Amino acid sequence: MRILAAAVTLVVAGCAATPDDGLLASSEVVRTLAFESAPVIEVARFSRRRAGEPLPDYWLPYLVPGKPRTEYRLVESEQGIALEARAERAASGLYRRMRIDPHTHPVLEWRWRVPRLIPGADPRVAAREDSPVRLIVSFHGDAAKMDFESRAKLRLAKALSGQALPYATLIYVWSNEVPAETVVHNPHIDRIRMLVVESGAQRVGRWIEVRRNLLEDYRRAFGEEPGDIVAIGVMTDSDNTRSSVQARYGDITIRVP
Repeated sequence: MRILAAAVTLVVAGCAATPDDGLLASSEVVRTLAFESAPVIEVARFSRRRAGEPLPDYWLPYLVPGKPRTEYRLVESEQGIALEARAERAASGLYRRMRIDPHTHPVLEWRWRVPRLIPGADPRVAAREDSPVRLIVSFHGDAAKMDFESRAKLRLAKALSGQALPYATLIYVWSNEVPAETVVHNPHIDRIRMLVVESGAQRVGRWIEVRRNLLEDYRRAFGEEPGDIVAIGVMTDSDNTRSSVQARYGDITIRVP
């Protein structure tokens, strides 16, 4: 339920009722934000900040009810300024609301560094669903095209949390042992899926550069065309395994091919 809570809060700030009866949190983002149009969209340029200074106001926290917060701060790293995350049995993240067309801007690039993995963590098991790093992308879509069961689960999630979900959420993760390129379905909400982009400890302790094609990844994860991107976030969490973990995130960009 932790990932469900993260997705619930990822784009809901300021959302009001919409023609879809408030079923989708992403509707308000699409209604109010213009498309980003630069060839290279700078989602996060941590490298241009200074260590210790606050993050820009457009980076917002999302919290998991009843869980301690992960600490995020800008620090000096081996490759310049980066966002450091420290989770002590904690789970929370940061997100930025943006509207981006993945058909014109399908290339997602970022860097991250994991000093060590979380013993026992497994994205396939709800009771052990921790990850040292997550890159989260939320999408809008047409709620009318969803089947009855999917709509019912979204309404249930809204009833339980008081907040609506976006249409779909794709989460890139680093797993202990699940093979890279595996798509993992969230056990509670089918509109949330994880894609393993790094597996095992072979590259622990190194800065890893990741480049993904959002169009291809979304199509493979959900079997359909994506709608607008409405939010991008990061999350480091260790609450389920009751452990401690540290990680660092570098710059995040979305660009034309």
